[in-house]
Amino acid sequence: MAATKKMSKLRSPEEMHEMISSFRMSRVILTAFELEIFSILEKKNLTSKQIALRAKANIRGIDRLLNALCALGLVTKKQGHFANTSLSRKYLVKGQPNFLAGLAHSVDLWKSWSTLTQAVIQGTTVIDRKNSELNENRLPGFIAAMHERASSHADEVIKRLDLTNVCKTLDIGGGSGAYSIGLVRAKEDIQATVFDLPDVIPLTQSYVNKSRFASRIDFIEGDFKRDSFKSGYDLILLSAVIHMNSSEENLNLFKKASRALNPRGQLVIQDFIMSEDRLKPEFGAFFALNMLVNTKDGDTYTEREVHTLMKQAGLTRISIIKTPFITSLVVGKKI
Repeated sequence: MAATKKMSKLRSPEEMHEMISSFRMSRVILTAFELEIFSILEKKNLTSKQIALRAKANIRGIDRLLNALCALGLVTKKQGHFANTSLSRKYLVKGQPNFLAGLAHSVDLWKSWSTLTQAVIQGTTVIDRKNSELNENRLPGFIAAMHERASSHADEVIKRLDLTNVCKTLDIGGGSGAYSIGLVRAKEDIQATVFDLPDVIPLTQSYVNKSRFASRIDFIEGDFKRDSFKSGYDLILLSAVIHMNSSEENLNLFKKASRALNPRGQLVIQDFIMSEDRLKPEFGAFFALNMLVNTKDGDTYTEREVHTLMKQAGLTRISIIKTPFITSLVVGKKI
């Protein structure tokens, strides 16, 4: 992880202060994203006043924000007029192919991470999701953020799986359906099913419908903690799911998945699987705190913990497969 490597090389108090203050750069970009500054500037050179009117914000505030964006190399300024740079045009303008829509989730995380001190004291999230502003309109941004990561990783992850006898798959908590799209793309006789919450499935369908594989992917609405996801699957995928749950919830989920598998079927888990000292991957150590501030019982889990739960769920021949990313795969077979 770049931040931790940089931290280990710090030589002076000034460098330490620079790292501690780096949150300011993140906040400037997220505020510009929230105010849609880059989209306002699409193919335009505008003054602070013109941008403020479109953003419905104070002229002085917008001007100072734009100057900071210039310092970051995301906006240029010439004779009092501001414009996007090639970087911001590519990634930060709505409607562009590489638009980072998932930054909406980063805005949400900024707010939740502000509660870290109290979450550490309490040992769990202190956010009331039902009554919090964090709960408003956060789902599309979250799914978009997950899609950006999953769609870029799916093919590399899936090619590490044995799909020889796999014809029917289930993607539990499948979000945008990126991995189901990857599975049907990898093998022409696979029929995939995405299982997710009723509020998520319409978003899933919108992503799947943009692919070439909509006819080979279907959907089940439900809550995996309570509802059935039918049976007869050759492979069940839990990607970026187990970190949301407690150990007990994961054991129950593994047992349900095992029952839904065909004989010799596979349960595949993808997550930040931690070393036994919980220090590697380094990102996982930070992600454990992300689960602390955002969930009641979520956490990152070690290889031994996952192995033990899968074994208790009746799975055998459990193996771990490294991916090119910071995640690992844990694969268990049903007898």
